Amino acid sequence: MAQVVLDKLVKHYDGAERPTVTNVSLTVKDGEFLVLVGPSGCGKSTTLRMIAGLEDITGGELRIGDKRMNEVHPKDRDIAMVFQSYALYPHMSIRENMAFGLKMRKFPEVEIAQRVKEAAEMLDLSHLLDRKPKALSGGQRQRVAMGRAIVRRAPVFLFDEPLSNLDAKLRVQMRAEIAKLHKKLGTTIIYVTHDQVEAMTLADRIAVLHAGILQQLASPLELYEAPANRFVASFIGSPGMNFCDAIAHDGIVEAFGTHFPLPERLQGFNGTCVVGVRPEHLHEERQGASSVEILLDIDLVEPLGAETYLGGVIGDGTGKTRLMARVGARTMGRVDQRISLWVDPSKLHLFASGENGVAL
Repeated sequence: MAQVVLDKLVKHYDGAERPTVTNVSLTVKDGEFLVLVGPSGCGKSTTLRMIAGLEDITGGELRIGDKRMNEVHPKDRDIAMVFQSYALYPHMSIRENMAFGLKMRKFPEVEIAQRVKEAAEMLDLSHLLDRKPKALSGGQRQRVAMGRAIVRRAPVFLFDEPLSNLDAKLRVQMRAEIAKLHKKLGTTIIYVTHDQVEAMTLADRIAVLHAGILQQLASPLELYEAPANRFVASFIGSPGMNFCDAIAHDGIVEAFGTHFPLPERLQGFNGTCVVGVRPEHLHEERQGASSVEILLDIDLVEPLGAETYLGGVIGDGTGKTRLMARVGARTMGRVDQRISLWVDPSKLHLFASGENGVAL
């Protein structure tokens, strides 16, 4: 096993106005499953490729175990990588695809056969070893790509959006496979995805990146309950958090067409801010004596079976604020109807004013 340390890692391509990755510092613990997540272009895959040695490091230091890796050739880093593309050799059998890397490293045939056998059993591929890739489904091909990495027995595994080519049902299945794989192997895994559901369900900790900058590094639950800034709050959760420009004064905050008591730690705060509330924390029925009523003019109803999304606006004229609520399946809400929604003030999030204000 191995610890991976990124110390102020920078990637700046020639001719680019700004770095793709800017001073990213984090430590991936030995045996940890860490997910790098963020929107397209945030620098997560570039960071992974620097760890793998597929991109040169412009600045900062990368260490695996106790060894500096900045100048170490990719093949000497003892890392196994699973790419978004399966990248299987079509003319080779599954057995030959899984064994290819070991053959290139001159491993004995007996050891290669044993490693392939063990990996195939782990991934339920034993009955497919003599088939060619074209005879396999997308999920099976991705398992082969994972098997090719497993036979390396590397201390660090890198996954670069491995499930993005699969359909929704297969993604759920493969998430479970990857989680079981980590439990069996106990290796250090760094996993890149733009899908926050993948990140939340797989990770021990999540590193959220935006515009090449690390926004927050925390457990999935901490990211959800205590986002460090407005970007993290909007990115984690589905649908995303609702926001409203607000004014705080005299122990209250005016937002969403009404007012709420400020939390005790912010009782002395006065001024402008942004208030956020998650769609699932808006209810059609009052939840307790402290709940505050919000009036929503519905213009969107999306029934999803187990639940329903209600979209609409609060306020009139130029003061309108859009809001999305995630309510029960049997909601009585209809388009063009005004309804009451209730929110517990303790579920509100307050941020400094601005596009990406920090949590207050």
